[in-house]
Amino acid sequence: MVGRREKAQSFCKSRVGVAIAIGVLLGCVFALCFPNGFVFISNPAPILNHRFVKSIAQVGSTMCESSERINLLKSEFVAASEKNAKLKKQVRELTEKIRLAEQRKDQAEKQVLVLGDQKKAGPFGTVKGLRTNPSVLPDESVNPRLAKILEKVAVNRELIVALANSNVKQMLEVWFTNIKRVGISNYLVVALDEEVAKYCESKDVPVYKRDPDKVIDSVARTGGNHAVSGLKFRILREFLQLGYSVLLSDVDIVYLQNPFFYLYRDSDVESMTDGHDNRTAYGYNDVFDEPGMGWARYAHTMRMWVYNSGFFYIRPTIPSIELLDRVANRLSREQAWDQAVFNEELFFPSHPGYEGLHASRRTMDFYLFMNSKVLFKTVRKDANLSKLKPVIVHVNYHPDKLPRMLAIVEFYVNRKQDALKPFPDGSDW
Repeated sequence: MVGRREKAQSFCKSRVGVAIAIGVLLGCVFALCFPNGFVFISNPAPILNHRFVKSIAQVGSTMCESSERINLLKSEFVAASEKNAKLKKQVRELTEKIRLAEQRKDQAEKQVLVLGDQKKAGPFGTVKGLRTNPSVLPDESVNPRLAKILEKVAVNRELIVALANSNVKQMLEVWFTNIKRVGISNYLVVALDEEVAKYCESKDVPVYKRDPDKVIDSVARTGGNHAVSGLKFRILREFLQLGYSVLLSDVDIVYLQNPFFYLYRDSDVESMTDGHDNRTAYGYNDVFDEPGMGWARYAHTMRMWVYNSGFFYIRPTIPSIELLDRVANRLSREQAWDQAVFNEELFFPSHPGYEGLHASRRTMDFYLFMNSKVLFKTVRKDANLSKLKPVIVHVNYHPDKLPRMLAIVEFYVNRKQDALKPFPDGSDW
């Protein structure tokens, strides 16, 4: 029994040993034949990293291309806007040139007749004298810095010019806001102090700050309306010397249309009037009665209300420059109102001891270039006249300028029919 049991145990051990040996042998064989194992799994991390990096690169590339495309579109838009602005300016200039050519055709014919060979007078009723003096030869050496500014701003060598200091900043904003709305590009603010210069720059308004001048700067900073108004005759001289026509404008004016479309340009000075009807605006025969003279008691006089020195168009001619010199000289010596001096020099004829100014002049249509007396006393109360849209309205007859300017904008621009009703015809004092 014991022998059999030992034989059985020995046989089991031999079988186990054989199995182990076979296993080891098979393991060696598989190790030699398949060194990487049955399942070939490479490291997944590099694959994932490669794909991730590739996708990020694609996204980054797309973003870069989009950013570049946006920048390209922006630059193309800016270039197109600038080109469009230039084309608009060219269209305005060409339109003006065509209109001016038609307007000046008759003037050129007159100049040829006067400056050319002497000729006999034509038939009765056909003779007309020369009304337009030739422009001066531009002299850029007078003010090279201003010359560069005017070259950019002016259209057909003409522009609107306003003088302003910080005392009138609110009215100035209404002034240039409506100029922009109408589409006028050829305008310039002459800043009389640094505050106004910076303000205009912040509002994208063309501005010119003069070089320091002790006399002018002291008046500009502290002077009232009349003192500041007197400066314009000295300052305007440089514009005319540079060969530019100027539409001088106070800032208490609301622009409703482009005034350059309504000028005749056939005179040295073309001005709006303080008159309020045909007689006062354009002149009339006024009879003065002096009973003590008996048979000769009635004396006929010619009367006309004055030109407004706050809005006039002046051409670069010798008589125009002489007018500015005369007014500036008198205002430097006299305590006088600039508008009174302006009219006296423009209208008083030559007489013993005085040589009058030989300047041609034209009165503007008082319904188109309207003063505030015409508007508040007449136009707003007339159903037909209130439908007329003036070119400008000058709030020159009323001291409450800003509220009336705002009401004018409401009435003509925003079509609020009751906007002008709260105001009296005149002022409260």
